[in-house]
Amino acid sequence: MSVTTHVLDTARGLPAFGVNVLLTDPTGDTVAAITDLDGRARLAEAPLLAGNYQLVFATAEYFALTGTPTFYPEVTVTFTVTDGAAHHHVPLLVSPYAYSTYRGS
Repeated sequence: MSVTTHVLDTARGLPAFGVNVLLTDPTGDTVAAITDLDGRARLAEAPLLAGNYQLVFATAEYFALTGTPTFYPEVTVTFTVTDGAAHHHVPLLVSPYAYSTYRGS
């Protein structure tokens, strides 16, 4: 169906508004988005090409907006699409000194 993300600032317990996100597809084409007030962004619609995709989150820019120093200037998540008709939701949980991700629904 698509590629979406949801960024949550776990240190503040809030959605991460205004995070620049870049999606690169298997051909090298890129799409940019910015997370909304709920920390969400839609980056691609189906059908998707099979292969490796990369999401890059501009975390230093986000934390600068909140006046918070951070150890990670960006977070890169690479994932594989095998079913181009499926929905691919890739959430990011981020704080100034840690992050995690998983395949969401």
